[in-house]
Amino acid sequence: MLDICLLGTGGMMPLPRRWLTSLMVKLNGKGILIDSGEGTQVAIREAGLSFHDIDVILFTHFHGDHISGLPGLLLSMGNADRTEPVTLVGPKGLERVVGALRIIAPELPFQLEYIELDEPEKVLLLEGFEISAFKVNHNVICYGYSLEVKRAGKFDAERAKEQGIPLKMWNRLQKGEIIEADGKVFTPDMVLGPARKGLQVTYCTDSRPTQSIINHAKLSDLFICEGMYGDPEKHEDAVKKKHMTIREACEMARAAEASELWLTHYSPSMTRPKEYLKMAQSVFPGTVCATDGQKKVLRFCDEENTEEA
Repeated sequence: MLDICLLGTGGMMPLPRRWLTSLMVKLNGKGILIDSGEGTQVAIREAGLSFHDIDVILFTHFHGDHISGLPGLLLSMGNADRTEPVTLVGPKGLERVVGALRIIAPELPFQLEYIELDEPEKVLLLEGFEISAFKVNHNVICYGYSLEVKRAGKFDAERAKEQGIPLKMWNRLQKGEIIEADGKVFTPDMVLGPARKGLQVTYCTDSRPTQSIINHAKLSDLFICEGMYGDPEKHEDAVKKKHMTIREACEMARAAEASELWLTHYSPSMTRPKEYLKMAQSVFPGTVCATDGQKKVLRFCDEENTEEA
């Protein structure tokens, strides 16, 4: 299962009850953070989450409302007795940008490992996730991320018996291991049925609508997307500044056939996003005007999903 917490829903500048953009996703005790706007460490504390569990930080781009909270966050992670390396992923130039920010956080008890993106799309395997990074359309280089947890097929004991596979190998094969013994090679597909539906969360802020966003959000269990503006007359501003309106986000969720859409990254001028919820749900019924600290547990299809406001 995936534990999801949208730490901050603000764009450009924080408001009294709205932190800047950040998302935490946890799987089996391993945490992935997407973006770290100003105040992210406070939002983590308010949500009751741990700094120690952040193993990977993904950055969409290098605007201040997405990365300016990093130095303080790294210091808090160090104060939480973390010693294991932390992987940072983001557009090309990431190490240089983080190095500049670390002037005020020069000493850490853990190593930082960098993965810089310069391709239109890249797939990474990190901490049990298959992470697809894809370029979007902002006024600087910016990426969206789709996080998937793959799920193997069910173990088929009858198939294993029919093929004479020794009982002592069953557990290892079920876990995906390839075994060579007695001149034979035993592979997981010999004992597993067809792959089952896994879990997928797609995250995108700071972009005009693009087909690549729709493609990567296809059939997502949860699509988290910016709804910077609600008023139709703000469409021209959205085009000019390369952001999205709530309606455009909903149209993409509908095209992607996502199960649910969480709107985020609201303009500071939009103090009551829920005023646009009726319109949004007329376009895509599964729309939620997310708020800071909103949580959800995503479970596999034979389990029950749960949500906490």
